Amino acid sequence: MKMVEKLGDFLIQEVSLRLSLREDVKWLRNELLFMESFLKDAEEKLSEDQRVQQWVFEINSIANEAVAILETYSSSEDGKVDRDDGFASCLKACTNCISRKEAKFYNVGKEIQCLKQRVMDISRKRETYGIRDINNAGEGPSNQCAMVRTLRRTTSYIDEDHIFVGFQDVVERLLAELLKAEPRRSVISIYGMGGLGKTTIARNLYNSPSLITSFSARAWICVSQEYNTLDLLRNIIKSIKGRTKETLDLLERMTESDLEIYLRDLLKKHKYLLVVDDVWQREAWESLRRAFPDSKNGSRVIITTRKEDVAKRADDKGFVHKLRFLSQEESWDLFCRKLLDVQAMIPTMESVARHMVDKCGGLPLAIVVLSGLLSHKRGLQEWQKVKAYLWRHMKDDSIEISCILSLSYNDLLTALKQCFLYFGIFPEDHLIYVDNIMWLWIAEGFIPRGEERTEDVAEGFLNELVRRSLIQVVSTSWKKDIRCKIHDLLRDLAMQKALEVNFFDIYDPKKHSISSSCLRHAIHGQAQRYLSLDLSNLKLRSIMFLDQDFCKMSLIKFRNMFRYIYVLYLEIRSGTTLPDAIGSLYHLKFLSLRGTYYLPSSIGNLKNLQTLRVLNDYRHLCRLPPETANLINLRHLVALYSIPLQLLSKLTNLQVLKYSCCDQWRDVDPVDLVNLQELGMYDIMNSYSLNNIGSLKNLSSLMLRCKVDESFPALEYLTSCQKLDKLWLEGRIDKLPLSRDFPNAITMIVLWKSKLMEDPMPILGMLPNLRDLVLVGAYEGKEITCSNNSFCQLKFLRLDGLKKLERWYLSTSSMPIIIGFGIYDCSKMKEIPQRMKDVAILERLKDIDQEFGEYYRVNNFAS
Repeated sequence: MKMVEKLGDFLIQEVSLRLSLREDVKWLRNELLFMESFLKDAEEKLSEDQRVQQWVFEINSIANEAVAILETYSSSEDGKVDRDDGFASCLKACTNCISRKEAKFYNVGKEIQCLKQRVMDISRKRETYGIRDINNAGEGPSNQCAMVRTLRRTTSYIDEDHIFVGFQDVVERLLAELLKAEPRRSVISIYGMGGLGKTTIARNLYNSPSLITSFSARAWICVSQEYNTLDLLRNIIKSIKGRTKETLDLLERMTESDLEIYLRDLLKKHKYLLVVDDVWQREAWESLRRAFPDSKNGSRVIITTRKEDVAKRADDKGFVHKLRFLSQEESWDLFCRKLLDVQAMIPTMESVARHMVDKCGGLPLAIVVLSGLLSHKRGLQEWQKVKAYLWRHMKDDSIEISCILSLSYNDLLTALKQCFLYFGIFPEDHLIYVDNIMWLWIAEGFIPRGEERTEDVAEGFLNELVRRSLIQVVSTSWKKDIRCKIHDLLRDLAMQKALEVNFFDIYDPKKHSISSSCLRHAIHGQAQRYLSLDLSNLKLRSIMFLDQDFCKMSLIKFRNMFRYIYVLYLEIRSGTTLPDAIGSLYHLKFLSLRGTYYLPSSIGNLKNLQTLRVLNDYRHLCRLPPETANLINLRHLVALYSIPLQLLSKLTNLQVLKYSCCDQWRDVDPVDLVNLQELGMYDIMNSYSLNNIGSLKNLSSLMLRCKVDESFPALEYLTSCQKLDKLWLEGRIDKLPLSRDFPNAITMIVLWKSKLMEDPMPILGMLPNLRDLVLVGAYEGKEITCSNNSFCQLKFLRLDGLKKLERWYLSTSSMPIIIGFGIYDCSKMKEIPQRMKDVAILERLKDIDQEFGEYYRVNNFAS
């Protein structure tokens, strides 16, 4: 356990601890180490006895709490005295320091004694639950975690084709209904129980190329059980109108009636397609439908719901489709597609699996989760154990979906359980940025430390949850997952399990109460009411404000309320000011802010901060003070800012730097930035000097975006970035560097709006490891030539927006292993090479700018 190691560190480092306190800490450390030897047996018993789960979580909770108490002790600045204040002042300060230190010793001692009592209670429970000592290092949790870390996904989980086993005819039928020549605005309703794939089918329709070209305006909103009509109306308007400052300010001033009228007037100008996902009550649809005008131009609305009456009463003349269950053959096909190693399934295992799949009743979610579970069970005996457990919980000759989901959860290691439960903190249907959730796990201490980077371990954990179909990736870019989500049934499970072990609590405004024993609080709405509760005696580790209506940050008493916290997530209304008191949160490791433009100098006190994210709703640069240079443990800086970059030289632990807007690289000495791996910059001008980027020896991902109507400065520094794997250049390039000026390690290149006058293919074709090439508006010429033995490793090629391109010469030995190709908006292209006609067609990259564009589109920076 990572926290137990830290207790040992305190015993070594804090020699000033009182003898009695030192002995208590030593006892606590040793007792927790002793408990650790029982964890493997406890892990194996979790599925049999849910009380054991509570036991495991209590051990982790006590270790975390002990470290927080001692960190509070060690962070004291009582001993700092200004020598220039004179002897009398120094004597008085020292006297006060001693008395404060005595008081702190007393308080820490009391809290450690309380923890000792809890550990003794845990020890008694261990005997009650029959948990045995299994001290086998070769099979212990740390080794299992190492195994998880080494696993990497070998297939793409962004494609949702597995859901469409048996449903392709449904998609085609609904597509025909949406495109038929019917001028009346009509509603297409899809209904069925949770887990059938309603949202996935709707998303497939929404992203269909034929619908994208047929409707001039599209918007997607998720209603869920608890909805706010004002927010739903605002979100539709933002999707269509954009998120400019003027629009956002206007929407904030509007009443529900104003928004309804405004949206009607806006939609009258368009043939629109709206998806209203996850509608639970008829009232929710009724509150929205008035804003959807019928201009007799063929507009369409898609509704997904579990409720038959909601579907049938949405539109008297609309089309209603009840989603069916999969047949036995379709169910087995889906199971095999999701199984990680089908070849290892011997006939006897297949027989066991077929019985279980049949009992899933054709429910896709149950089938893919079962497949994910069995993928991690080795051999016939393990599969038979799963079957025996499921058979004990049969109901009406079928397996309850909740039973399969619970079993899959119980099969996770404790660290993975914590990571899974964390998804339940976010609102229903919330799209979660992958980097964000992984950095949160690291800050919370869920990711074990070892030889591998914690970010890589966290990615392995996420991959594991995706492989098990417990989490779904919803967008990727550059072979990297960008956003993910959790199915609402699995979120219900996460919330239930979190409640059982006091993992987190979500503020309920109706009850106006929240658990005082939980270490993590989330506020999805009415944050002002939450802050009126008595929070003075809580020892919170995480606090997440996800209430964008909240703007009175002055109500947050940072010093008193949150002095122990590791995670502070403030997703609130734009234009608020962060108070100086933020600097008192010494333990803070993760700070995410939205709508904050000025960070106080006290931010420099946060010596433990690992992640700093500052994102705003529209183009408004945040100001980071010079004291940001004091954040010596900062690993991830994601902020739209334009401060002098000189301070970066001190941030030697920095691994990710995104959205900087600076002409300061010539003044940066990057020699100490040995850990920087990802760099993203925008608004670059031709006059900038970027040569020092070449000194970033471990840089693997570089994304640069020019200011509008500007071009890149010379790119010769690229040759020095020998570990560069992914290169993204958006903006005009006067001259492409020669092949030898690109690092050999590059596997992926995106050139966007480069407007090159010379054919780039002869240069790019010589890159020895290039596997992915995307050219969007990158070339102004009429011909491209791919000569002999070029593009030897290329697998995927996309050409988009090459409006003057007429001819493509492709030699027989060029692109020998290409497996995917897409060409779009190249209207003058007479014919593609014959050999490319047999290559799989790639879907057009609707979100080609996902890395920059995801952020830019959300925040309306797109040029």
